Amino acid sequence: MSHSRAFLDEIALVAANYNSEHIEALAAVLAALEGRLFILGAGGSAANASHAVNDFRKLCGIEAYAPTDNIAELTAWTNDEGWPSFFQEWLVESRLEKSDAILILSVGGGSEQVSAGLIHAITYARFMGAAVYAIVGLQGYAAQNSDVCVLLPEVKKQWLTPIAESLQSVILHSLTSHPWLQKRSTKW
Repeated sequence: MSHSRAFLDEIALVAANYNSEHIEALAAVLAALEGRLFILGAGGSAANASHAVNDFRKLCGIEAYAPTDNIAELTAWTNDEGWPSFFQEWLVESRLEKSDAILILSVGGGSEQVSAGLIHAITYARFMGAAVYAIVGLQGYAAQNSDVCVLLPEVKKQWLTPIAESLQSVILHSLTSHPWLQKRSTKW
């Protein structure tokens, strides 16, 4: 079997084993969101966050932001204060309120060694009374400390990152095309 066939078969298997009730639960809380949605991710998850902000704003009419979209601000904070504080400080400056929510996109879901910034953001959001949602690949900090979590089913370890980040995009598109959320149709 070719690599491509094996990879696509793994994606199909993982997608078939997702708990769609968790995706529906995330759609429900996003439909009821009264405040802003801050989408946080690093690496490939940051790219997915940027794309999701566009779709939530344009298609769903949800005021959404990704802190990583402003590279000048990101590098200023990380240069002066360090990477672990970036997301939290960005949320502080954005005046995060209890009517707002954060959506964590992450492969590992955050640990003190990797993606500590996500842990600080979740802790701050909890302190402020804002909701915490997550789409993650592993049962990390985000999965354990979110109000609603879409957790990747078991996947072959060597493909965890590419499949988790790929399926984040699929789930996000499922959400932004969900009849509870979508207010404008796509062009095509």
